Amino acid sequence: MIETPVIVGHEDGIEGRPIALLVQEASQYASKVYIQVDNKRSIAKYYGMMSLALQEGDEVTVVAEGEDEEKAAEGIKTFLKKTK
Repeated sequence: MIETPVIVGHEDGIEGRPIALLVQEASQYASKVYIQVDNKRSIAKYYGMMSLALQEGDEVTVVAEGEDEEKAAEGIKTFLKKTK
């Protein structure tokens, strides 16, 4: 299992279309991918991500577990850091 801290860079936060794109990114990997904010952890699926209401500047932890966990964690980290 890999845990990677990241600061959300999306100017408009992670809602609607960005969530759909995040879920699409996570689905490319065999590993299970979670986003953790404080003590709340959500699997990278649409409804779970909506409940997190991520905003620019939020500090989150990407958690990946599985055969390609390093690649998954890096891909999600890169996505979350994008500014647009």
